[in-house]
Amino acid sequence: MIEDFQGAPAGIGEDRELRYLSGFGPAEFTSGAGDFRNLPKEYRPRERLYREGASALSDRELLCVLLSTGIKGKPVDVLADEVLDKLDRCGDVPPVNELAKINGLGIAKASVVAAMLELGRRRWGQPGTRIGLPSDAYSLIRHYADRRQERFICISLNGAHEILAIRLVTVGLVNKTIVHPREVFSDPLQDRASAVCVAHNHPSGRLEPSSEDNEITWRLRSAAEILGLRFLDHLIFSDRGFFSYSQAGLLRPAHK
Repeated sequence: MIEDFQGAPAGIGEDRELRYLSGFGPAEFTSGAGDFRNLPKEYRPRERLYREGASALSDRELLCVLLSTGIKGKPVDVLADEVLDKLDRCGDVPPVNELAKINGLGIAKASVVAAMLELGRRRWGQPGTRIGLPSDAYSLIRHYADRRQERFICISLNGAHEILAIRLVTVGLVNKTIVHPREVFSDPLQDRASAVCVAHNHPSGRLEPSSEDNEITWRLRSAAEILGLRFLDHLIFSDRGFFSYSQAGLLRPAHK
């Protein structure tokens, strides 16, 4: 089970040059200061999708392919960033009228995005997937790794460690004030979850936990025990890999 694993933080080998050029590198390709039209053709999202498959693209790149074009003064990558931020902040598929409020999206493209999300959920939604290793959890949240702000995520699981839901709890700096147990555990309790796994990304790429990360972990672990939830793990992740408190043997008992 996930809480039994020991070992060092896991790393994921990547073609760094390719990822640098395709949206994980310098600010001009990740902040909207430039756009994908400035990339060599072979590294543009549509070409990479054809050559490497959809799984090789970031969420941002997939949205660029889906949206196809931006509007005057707002290239498609900037529009994709705004759509992505909207999706991250919504707990479910946003209504078309909410998506259409994004300048440059419009009802037609908003409808395409909403239809894509709903079809994906119906056909390939994650409920029922079992978490047995920290790497299983990482594979389900790894797409958040390229976000420029920290995302704190909570995974609700049943007694067999099958996923009930994956939710974004907060967006922004992760600290003990924002990441409060009541915000983290309110939805898992409604899910009638038996266990939880939490995670947050480090936009800097560093995987080492900070003292604040440690304090948040112990606080959530203690609260979960009081609520009767098994606190399986806390992952700190980036596009380079992840750090697992459980795997590193750091999930000490909430009470000695």
